[in-house]
Amino acid sequence: MNSTTDNGDVTPDVNQDVDGDLREDFDPSEMDSSEEGQAELSELEQAIRERDEAKALWLRAQADYQNLRRRTQADIDAAVLRAKSEVLGEAVTVLDYLDMALAAEVTSDDAKNLKIGVEMTRGQLQGLFDRLNIKPIAAVGMFDPAVHQALSTVETAEHEPGTIMEVVRGGWLMGETVLRFAQVRVAAAPEGPKDVEAESVEAE
Repeated sequence: MNSTTDNGDVTPDVNQDVDGDLREDFDPSEMDSSEEGQAELSELEQAIRERDEAKALWLRAQADYQNLRRRTQADIDAAVLRAKSEVLGEAVTVLDYLDMALAAEVTSDDAKNLKIGVEMTRGQLQGLFDRLNIKPIAAVGMFDPAVHQALSTVETAEHEPGTIMEVVRGGWLMGETVLRFAQVRVAAAPEGPKDVEAESVEAE
């Protein structure tokens, strides 16, 4: 007996019994038709497989393209950030020089006028830093290797080891990117008294 699908198509019942009277009604032409149907079915299955493979290849190619675009954009962004960091790192040094100039004592009128110009220049540079979210690195408390660079240690019992004792050169951040590490001196535990007797034994 044949079965009917939801959309009305009729499919043969492969479990149908061909014994008994069905053998008497067997027609060779129906056998030929059945073989042709099987051939057509095989061709259809092959076409479906090829379609699915082509679709899978297309989806994979699309995913690879999106990944390539993402990696390329990430490389571009990293290159732009490196170039920007180098330029702004130099600008930070210029700011240092401007601060040194402003710290100098002035007495003459010409020097005072020059100082006003330096102050205006520094103000413009600071305004640029504010717009780009460039801020000085806090150099107080404990040493942080992510933003601090230790130039030397200071032996002391008054502060916990790793405490920042002195700022030699200020550091700067642009967002989370370090433009320049803060150069500092860090507290270290004092060495205990040496055992003279032990040293003499080692020498022997």
